[in-house]
Amino acid sequence: MKRIYLYLMSLISMLTLISCDDILAGSDNDNCTITLSVTLPDEAKGLTPENLTISFLNISTGKTTVSQSPAGNRLLKGLYDITYEAEVTLPNGTRGNLRGKKTSVVLTASSAVIDMTAYFTVDNDDLIICEVFFTGTLQSSGNQYHGDDYIKLYNNTDHVVYADGLTLFESKFTTTQKFEYTPDIMNEAMTVQALYTVPGSGTDHPVEPGEYFLIADTGIDHRVANPNSFDLSHADFEWFDLSTKPEHVDIDSPYVPNLDKWYCYTLSFWVLHNRGFKAYGIARIPVDKETYRKNYLYSYDYEIIAEAGTFPMSQSAYKLPNEWIVDVVNCSVQSEMEWTVCSPLLDMGWTNCGTIDHDKTRYFHSVRRKLLFLDENGRPVFKDTNNSSEDFNPMCIPSEIELQGTIIDLMGNRATMKTYDGVTPIEQ
Repeated sequence: MKRIYLYLMSLISMLTLISCDDILAGSDNDNCTITLSVTLPDEAKGLTPENLTISFLNISTGKTTVSQSPAGNRLLKGLYDITYEAEVTLPNGTRGNLRGKKTSVVLTASSAVIDMTAYFTVDNDDLIICEVFFTGTLQSSGNQYHGDDYIKLYNNTDHVVYADGLTLFESKFTTTQKFEYTPDIMNEAMTVQALYTVPGSGTDHPVEPGEYFLIADTGIDHRVANPNSFDLSHADFEWFDLSTKPEHVDIDSPYVPNLDKWYCYTLSFWVLHNRGFKAYGIARIPVDKETYRKNYLYSYDYEIIAEAGTFPMSQSAYKLPNEWIVDVVNCSVQSEMEWTVCSPLLDMGWTNCGTIDHDKTRYFHSVRRKLLFLDENGRPVFKDTNNSSEDFNPMCIPSEIELQGTIIDLMGNRATMKTYDGVTPIEQ
């Protein structure tokens, strides 16, 4: 969701932890003086950004240096992720946020000018992604069980939001493998490979403030087939695929209605990537299914470079214009993460379950959005800054496992605590 909260107190706290020694450590030969050259979007050109914060994350050391100036920042040479955040007020009185990011910036010279593009975002009252459970559970044999993955949405606003017409999607590109795709459309649209839409006339599926909207892979009680799993027969919707592969047939739950399938790449049935190499999002598409499938195909080229040579590739997928997208969560794994597969306008970070590829500890875990506070009515308000690194708690016990008190590992241990976000307990 494009609502941005900048919490300056946390940044001030970070500043108090950073001394001059952190910035000026080492001899002059070890340091690089950085100037950030920021290109502002058309909406903000000629305006003065306010509450500017620039963060320099040293990939090697894990240390973050925070500055309020784009020029004269002296850092140890190395590999950095650089984040730019500021506020701005448009001539019409609309107040929004400027955000930009450059990843894997190599600083080796005594000075450097880093070019960056900033993006403008404003509040957008809609549902947000509150949880993604993609890892799945295990059978007693230790084998992967399929069908109990889910995505949970939440109404973080103070008014009713209707889920009718909301489209759940999965990215085509993976966060663990980066190519130079041409034409590059990332600043205009996101490349997707699965789209499923909530049906309705516009007011059939209200979500009250503080309520969740559960979308399941298969809306059944999975404990019947796998005692290590849990019940999803109470989900609001499920996605269902008519498989053309007789050996891989999807289950159509009699208890839970189906999403309207707009497109999916698979010939059998769609499941969330169980290691978390994709981005997931929700969108409001203003055209009908037929128009979308006819007019929004994206063909692109790229090269695979290997020891055996360079191999040109051509593929196609569908694209979603960025202005249609409500919320995106980039998922990955720490040891394999290479890039976020959307514009920084939508998500500047990523979250994860597990630290290495095929991490066996990832099962029975999800990523969950962080709680900010409880309002005067006790309603949870969750963090939403369009930065999944900051907005999500990684490697959490899934909320459905907590609510149902089912098992959290193959040892048979059960969930005994309920939390808002995988970390903050709900007081009983």
